[in-house]
Amino acid sequence: MRLDSLWDTLEVELLEIFRHYRTRLDTLDIDTKPDATLLTEADIAVEKLIVTRLRELDRNAVIVAEEDDRAARRQDVLTSPESVWVIDPIDGTAEFVRPDRVEFCSVVCLLRHRTPVAAFVLAPEVGTDRRPITVTADSATGTVLVNRAAAKARAADQPRAASVTRSGGVPPRPFEEPMLRAGYELKTRTTSQTLDMVRTALDLSDVTGGKLRPFRLFHRRQQKVWDGLAGLCIGEATGLLAVDTNGHNRLPVDIETLSQPEPTFDATTMGSPEEVKWFLGIT
Repeated sequence: MRLDSLWDTLEVELLEIFRHYRTRLDTLDIDTKPDATLLTEADIAVEKLIVTRLRELDRNAVIVAEEDDRAARRQDVLTSPESVWVIDPIDGTAEFVRPDRVEFCSVVCLLRHRTPVAAFVLAPEVGTDRRPITVTADSATGTVLVNRAAAKARAADQPRAASVTRSGGVPPRPFEEPMLRAGYELKTRTTSQTLDMVRTALDLSDVTGGKLRPFRLFHRRQQKVWDGLAGLCIGEATGLLAVDTNGHNRLPVDIETLSQPEPTFDATTMGSPEEVKWFLGIT
């Protein structure tokens, strides 16, 4: 299945939707979900468009989407596990609803046999002068493109920075102090987890005007799969290691996890093997 045309179509159509809703944020319908995250009419519109395009590609596609409002076990995932699409219409909705913020994106990831093989990430305003950035990945070939050009991998000797975001009100965790002592700059405020994972795998400085510097490590507990799978795909394509709480490889995704109404990883830690090993040693 060639996905280039799907990614091109989604890029054009989603950018138009984002332009529409970002011009009327003051009248946007916004609700708060049980987990205290936000849901807007834009999330629904974006998800509807992506699902429509996937159904045109494959009318029987198995889709796991953040706003599909599932309350029961996902039987379609259990009975058709070969290919599954995972969608996050707007990752970073709390950023999206603020006109001064740009760290939000739309995410699509294709899994085969519960392993991410292709990913699409569209960040409409995160580039220089609020230009869009599109990241696509093919883990089988190790191909990662940023705006259709070969991606720039982050340097191994870059300054120490890590995305270790936590929900509001959560106190500092025991590992934060050792990381600070080791010279890490820690990002603890949650924006888009997907973009943080992209920044762990790639150096986006050239296309963001230096605004989004790379991370050497990403860590998040209780991560929803739609917040993580595209990032895992990009990490896999660039040779990074991703593990769970026990240090086991994060992939393939456990079928019991993927079939839940709200599939959630216990934790995701991603970085170079050396960086991940060091982090596990202090947690």
